Amino acid sequence: MLFAAGSLKSSGPLGAGLIQASRSLHTSSQSLAPLPPLPEKGGKVRHGIIPEELFQLLYPKTGVTGPYMLGTGLLFYILSKEIYVINHETFAGASIGAVIIYAVKKFGPSVAAFADKLNEDKVAKAQEVKTLAMASLTQAIEDENKEQWRAEGRSMLFDAKRNNVAMLLETNYRERVHMVTHEVKRRLDYQIALQGLHRRMEQEHLVNWVEKSVIGSITPQQEKASIAKCITDLNALAKTVQAKATV
Repeated sequence: MLFAAGSLKSSGPLGAGLIQASRSLHTSSQSLAPLPPLPEKGGKVRHGIIPEELFQLLYPKTGVTGPYMLGTGLLFYILSKEIYVINHETFAGASIGAVIIYAVKKFGPSVAAFADKLNEDKVAKAQEVKTLAMASLTQAIEDENKEQWRAEGRSMLFDAKRNNVAMLLETNYRERVHMVTHEVKRRLDYQIALQGLHRRMEQEHLVNWVEKSVIGSITPQQEKASIAKCITDLNALAKTVQAKATV
């Protein structure tokens, strides 16, 4: 990395421009933009490691055999200039690479299927947790809406309770007024009855006293004269009735 940076710096204005562009790219506000989602599957490759885009890039200029000739020429150039020297480590690396390629080809599908199954299980569990969370949140929203509806109707309920309390107080007040009126009327009736009793007893006492006084003041002669007078009046009355009857 340091070697690449140094080579870019030493390459003149082009390298400086690339470095400046890379710095501006990494320090600009575009780095804060949301990144696109990673693809689930990689791009097409040839021979296991060479991207298909490289072949498509060289086809218009070099033809179909161009990429292969470019790779073969680069390999012979590196070997002829002894940029890379073949030694025992080369054969060891080739053997290790062959083993790795064989293992990937042999066990890669089963390992990939196992990894996909683990991933699917994790996704299924995450989806289940998400479903439960969504259900609980939906229920919480419904409960909240119901509580808000109850809170809106609470004012009407309080008004109804206030009216009921007012009616109970009015009923209690009227019952007490009726009870007081009844008690006052009963006591007034008692006083009236008591006054009537006193008046009647006084009248009876006065009548008895007058009768006793009159009876005590009558002499035997007056009593005989009164009886004779009564008999005479009865005879005259009888004659008058008989005369009316004959007519």
